[in-house]
Amino acid sequence: MRVRVTTAVASAAALTLLTGCGAADMTKQASPFAHAQGAKTVTLSVQSWVGAQANVAVAQYLLEHELGYRVDTVQVDEVPAWDALSQGRVDAILEDWGHPEQEQRYVEDKKTIAPGGDLGVTGHIGWFVPTYFAKKHPDVTDWKNLNKYADLLRTAESGGKGQLLDGSPSYVTNDKALVKNLNLDYQVVFAGSEAAQITQMQQFAKEKKPFLSYWYTPQWLMEKVPMTEVKLPPYEEGCDADPEKVDCAYPVTPLQKYLNADFAKKGGDAAEFLKNFKWTTEDQNEVSLMIAEKKMRPQVAAEKWVDSHESVWKKWLP
Repeated sequence: MRVRVTTAVASAAALTLLTGCGAADMTKQASPFAHAQGAKTVTLSVQSWVGAQANVAVAQYLLEHELGYRVDTVQVDEVPAWDALSQGRVDAILEDWGHPEQEQRYVEDKKTIAPGGDLGVTGHIGWFVPTYFAKKHPDVTDWKNLNKYADLLRTAESGGKGQLLDGSPSYVTNDKALVKNLNLDYQVVFAGSEAAQITQMQQFAKEKKPFLSYWYTPQWLMEKVPMTEVKLPPYEEGCDADPEKVDCAYPVTPLQKYLNADFAKKGGDAAEFLKNFKWTTEDQNEVSLMIAEKKMRPQVAAEKWVDSHESVWKKWLP
């Protein structure tokens, strides 16, 4: 789960700009087009990380150019996105990293949200160090040895402890609990966003400085800054059930799509298309890299990908 789990974006400004007719901050307003009876419109939730933006960009491009829909996008954090989806303020979430509490409430109990199938991408969250640091200090890849390197990983922001760099405070993570429960001499420091976190890691890498960071795959940065995972205590079913007591690694998560239940039944070709939308990690990274590294607008990146992958997306069309 992207916790960005739970238990689970190029300048920073460029990546937080969302495309679409009327992109908005969901905390301030809802799309007036979501769940509109008889209207050939679709409203998609866009999370802040670039992989999610890649999904929405390609889906939006194809819905508009192949199926003739108007697509509206709204920016919304992970948990509020579920509320918006249940209420019909958005029609679909295309990348969910696992939220069991919301799944139980809205899918199982209220039945206001319907599963939309696998995205086709498997996500994993973990703690990572740059590979150049891991090669120099191989034992840093075992959590039991992290305290040995706390001084090397200390920053001005970490209060005399080693720094564990996290991204947006809106991501639901286990990191503070892990630091506490594993008795680690570290302080979780939030960069503020995925884009800010990337900027910090790129700067560390440019200077060949060590860092320890909450990170996830798939993510295009891994191609630019090779990183090695630090092995945390193995994940076992239920080990993350109590957020205060988590002392295990994050799970490997097949990323899922979810649709508003009424939209899933009555959304016609758009709903069928979104259910069929399924691509690979490599596909997503290709679009993400164009957006984040090559500074393309999401819709330009989407068009470029669509032009060269017809055999993939043709299968998604109703």
